[in-house]
Parts: sequence; structure tokens; C-alpha cells
Amino acid sequence: MKTIDIRKMSIEEVRVHLRDAEEDLFRLRFRGATEQLESPIMLRHRRRDIARLVTAIHEHEQGIRQLAQREQAEGATS
Repeated sequence: MKTIDIRKMSIEEVRVHLRDAEEDLFRLRFRGATEQLESPIMLRHRRRDIARLVTAIHEHEQGIRQLAQREQAEGATS
């Protein structure tokens, strides 16, 4: 997931993606502990996605950079 794509989302959408990414990372770690992963690089990608999402939320909350408003985010996807 690219930073530009994250900034086009509303704060609610970013939080949903963050929750999904954290769950996916948990599943990947669990699978890696119990069996061999087909692509261990996915752990790194998922961790970096989580860091991007957390950074976007932090920037939004601190007023550094605003995320799209709900109406703008919905209009961009239509």
C-alpha cells in the first residue's frame, strides 16, 4: 500500500486497514512458527504497511497532514 493511497482514505478507512493489517501480520507470524512460509518477505511488507498506516493516523491527529474527509474519500472511489 502506497502512502498516496493512504492519504486519499478517510480516517475510519485507515483504521480499518490498520486493524486488517495487524490481523494479517499475526496470521503470518503464526503460520511462520508452525510451518514454512511460501514468502517470508511478506512479513516485512506487512510491518511496513502497518508503519505507514500508523504514521498517517499520527500525522492526522497532530494536524501535520490531513487525511481525506469521508465525502472526498467516497467521491474518489466512485
